[in-house]
Amino acid sequence: MELYYSFSVLIVLASFFAYLNLRYLKLPSTIGIMIIAMVTSILMVVTGNLFPKTFGHFSTLLQDVDFTEVLMGAMLNFLLFAGAIHINLKDLREQRGPVIIFSTVSVVISTFAIGFILFYTAPLLGIELPFIFCLLFGALISPTDPIAVMGVLKEAKVRKSLETKVAGESLFNDGVAVVIFAVILQLAEGSAVDVSFGHISWLLVKEAAGGFLLGALLGLGASNAMRKIDDYKVSVLITLSVVMGGYLIAHAMHISGPLTMVAAGIVIGNYGKRTAMSDTTKDYLNKFWELIDEILNAILFLFIGFELLIIQNVTTYWQIGLVSILIVLFARFISIYIPVILIPFKNKFSNGTIKVLVWGGLRGGVSIALVLSMNEGPYKSILVAVTYFVVVFSIIVQGLTVGKVATRVLSKEEE
Repeated sequence: MELYYSFSVLIVLASFFAYLNLRYLKLPSTIGIMIIAMVTSILMVVTGNLFPKTFGHFSTLLQDVDFTEVLMGAMLNFLLFAGAIHINLKDLREQRGPVIIFSTVSVVISTFAIGFILFYTAPLLGIELPFIFCLLFGALISPTDPIAVMGVLKEAKVRKSLETKVAGESLFNDGVAVVIFAVILQLAEGSAVDVSFGHISWLLVKEAAGGFLLGALLGLGASNAMRKIDDYKVSVLITLSVVMGGYLIAHAMHISGPLTMVAAGIVIGNYGKRTAMSDTTKDYLNKFWELIDEILNAILFLFIGFELLIIQNVTTYWQIGLVSILIVLFARFISIYIPVILIPFKNKFSNGTIKVLVWGGLRGGVSIALVLSMNEGPYKSILVAVTYFVVVFSIIVQGLTVGKVATRVLSKEEE
């Protein structure tokens, strides 16, 4: 009953905020919902003394929800599958070089760039942050968030090749980032962990290759099953079982659940739709997963907005938060620019494309989930607050302007 109560409150609020946004703000749905939730959070904090019971009850409800488990263990799987099922494999093949490099090498470059710069910058602001925790922040904030990125790209109307680069990178970089984060977190918490190149490489291969293989097998199996029946109701149930059952299998095998969902979604979205579905089934399946995507996105960004209520001392770290925004953007630029000038990609990257890739690398719920998964300690509150600053700036400022930036810089190149 408690779970039903919490979910009911979130659905009601998400639908109400979505209506307010569509009626008055007219912003992209996810961003509008998050902004309204943040404003509501601020009002609740300000009026908390006037209505202490209401404020306390709602804060308790949020604290009782394990955001890390809800996002990383449930919502992310549905959202990644819903995004991947619409990815065109032909477009992805054409951009496979940049997607692979940006989702692996760029994540590593960004992690270390942020770690080093933050380590030498924080003392200037009166904050002593050990290097290992600076590196930990670099690992959790480096992956671009597939949910935020794909939600915004729908509205931005950028070039198809550029959209595939940004969306593809965001779909695939989670597996790499989670492994790096897990290794650094164990070091930060004093756990004995093998940091040799061979061990970490094996973890990455196991996570990535295992996830891809499992996802491909699930996608092929589901597609072949749907081909023998071609019933849209059962087909939807089969895709649901792929997402929910696939995550359980990936979790039990200690391989990447996100990459499993991406691979399964791409296989079903391309091979399955082409060989196993009638037009009616494809139409129902697309609409079902678009609806799931919209509902869960609304709840997720509602969560992010309301996280302001349970983050302690967020205003204490506003200086380091603002500086971290600049550090993350600079590290994003380095992580894109270095591979572009060193690796002979098939298609040359223009300066405008690089700018859009940098500005379009949004951070979102994944970063917040990772930082909240840390055990309580002397540096967790700093990292949580700083992560929130970066994520909010990324979603609101970058998310609302990436389309305009892309139009302006790319149109100048075409003149």
